[in-house]
Amino acid sequence: MIALRPASRHAAEPARNRADRRDAPRRDAPPRDEAPTSPSAGTFHYFCPCPRGLEAALADELRALGAHDIDTRPGGVGCRGDLKLAYRINLEARLPSRVLLRLLDAACRNEHTLYRLCNALAWEDWFDARQTIRVDVVAQRSPLRSLNFATLRIKDAIVDRFRDHGGERPSVDTHHPDVRISAFLTADRLQLYLDLSGEPLFKRGWRHSAENRVAAPLKENLAAGLLALSGWDARQPLLDPFCGSGTLVIEAAQILCDHAPGLNRRFGIEQLRLHDAALYDGLVTALRERARQGIGKAPRGLIRASDLDPHAMRLTAENLQTLGLPDDLVAMQTLDAVDAQPGGDTPGVLLANPPYNERVSIPVEHWRAIGATLRERFGGWKVFLLTSDRGLPGQLGLREDRKTPLFNGAIECRLFEFAMRQRG
Repeated sequence: MIALRPASRHAAEPARNRADRRDAPRRDAPPRDEAPTSPSAGTFHYFCPCPRGLEAALADELRALGAHDIDTRPGGVGCRGDLKLAYRINLEARLPSRVLLRLLDAACRNEHTLYRLCNALAWEDWFDARQTIRVDVVAQRSPLRSLNFATLRIKDAIVDRFRDHGGERPSVDTHHPDVRISAFLTADRLQLYLDLSGEPLFKRGWRHSAENRVAAPLKENLAAGLLALSGWDARQPLLDPFCGSGTLVIEAAQILCDHAPGLNRRFGIEQLRLHDAALYDGLVTALRERARQGIGKAPRGLIRASDLDPHAMRLTAENLQTLGLPDDLVAMQTLDAVDAQPGGDTPGVLLANPPYNERVSIPVEHWRAIGATLRERFGGWKVFLLTSDRGLPGQLGLREDRKTPLFNGAIECRLFEFAMRQRG
């Protein structure tokens, strides 16, 4: 089992300012152009984006998987490693949104250089002309006229390269491409990446229907990040009294069972020429055996979930079944959070993403009653609540011991921590 250790919880400065400082050229050490990466290279440079606020925890996770040359930046973590590392991140890492393999890092200040650099890359070594492609561009202070224009120039450069080296040319599919290409442009640099994940990694493969969404659920990698920040160690009791469709407790159940998060899905790397099916299949087989043994050993009822909505509880149960996890692994109950109970004498972690203004409004007097429940019944527990409402501690009648800035999608939130004192 890969332990998700708590990240440092210092108050982060605004991401925009830090990103600007990162991208500004250094006078004493200007960036050097890299030679384009080849599929035959033994070691690759990867970048793994993640929800803002989870970068330190992701760095720990990548290090545990064998990554080296860790480079933590706002919004993600860079690292180096072999092909096996890419498979392991896709299959086992819980916090990244994607795994990107860097093809090129070079000076680029205009559209002509952009086209030339992209056209010079040996794309035919990476994938076949019969495959479909999608190009995504992110820019900061780029002098190019628009993101759409930059995307078009990159696409044209790739297609022209294939046409000039064999006649066939790949088609564009913006919805379900075989190959995803990502470009990052600054005022004077271009970085090109191949997306080795395909669909974002928070898509674990168990949400199969539109019905499977209750009150805007958390993305799975943010849920895993909350578990890491809470310090839950898979030995303490864990309670989510606002469980919704069960994202938090399902992530916790997978950790408890040593069930890798990527076992129920496919990855973009499988469409590329460098894909090693034997290596990948061997890793998957070993991970499935670990999960089988982990399910047999996992204590029942250590994780508890409740919600006032019976429909939410039914979805939680269905989602556990979709993953092949035992029905009794998570103790579930339809219950108002005001009526929550610790469920035993051992203090644990209460972790929740309760409804807030962007989702569902809860009256202030109800929050006050929930605060009383926490004070009176959960002595010795650590309580963590993710919310965009910075006034929530006051509504609960509690004083937070710590608050960590995080983003739930585009919503700026705080993870409030309350260390509940033993009464009497």
